[in-house]
Amino acid sequence: MSATESTADPSSAAGVATSGRRVLEIESLSARYGEARVLHDVSLDVGNGEVVTLVGRNGAGKTTLLRSVMGLHHHLHGQIRLDGADIVKLPAHARARRGIGWVPDNRGIYASLSVEENLVLPPKVHEDAWSLDRIYDFFPVLKERRAFPGTKLSGGEQQMLAIARVLRSGSRLLLLDEPSEGLAPVIVARIGEIIREIKAHGVAVLLVEQNVKFAATVADRHYLLAQGKVVEHLGNDEFRRRERELLTYLGM
Repeated sequence: MSATESTADPSSAAGVATSGRRVLEIESLSARYGEARVLHDVSLDVGNGEVVTLVGRNGAGKTTLLRSVMGLHHHLHGQIRLDGADIVKLPAHARARRGIGWVPDNRGIYASLSVEENLVLPPKVHEDAWSLDRIYDFFPVLKERRAFPGTKLSGGEQQMLAIARVLRSGSRLLLLDEPSEGLAPVIVARIGEIIREIKAHGVAVLLVEQNVKFAATVADRHYLLAQGKVVEHLGNDEFRRRERELLTYLGM
């Protein structure tokens, strides 16, 4: 599989439709580091209560795309719309206030704060922000460890804390970067359950993932990135059928 093997418009893949209204729309987005372009005219969308994955090899531009949506990468050309409004010129904090939540691959846990302090530190940005009680009902392990330093949690517990912190702020679009990386299979399965439950609560999720098997258990649709371009747009049924091919392509 290569960037030249699919010439169809990725925004009109057969049988693929967004769920409800579009929360995020990206149109002809390009990004660069210095003179090097890392994204080339990328277009995609995420619907309300929908999980969409970005799948590709290391260096394909997946994390740069998430950072661009969050406002952490500034050398851009194109459009990024949240609920129909162009946000490409807004700084990261303004995007967060509009409901975009970012969970980086390093999880961003504050070492000097307890679990509960990590949870309550970010300001609430939306009326749908989850209460602390709701967070603890959803993530009982965090309630048990609420007095622990955040970085003393296991990797899976830190991932839960990072997701919970975003939900407590009221984010309606969740950007997740490799949430399954480095975790035991049983913990990966629990993270998958959490993502599906978040989806059921109407939160939109844009997920960077190399674990094809995991991605197939949580996502509605998948965009395959290669060399900074969207080369295919797949519904989950087709994604599952082509799992072996995709695993070979990703070198897994």
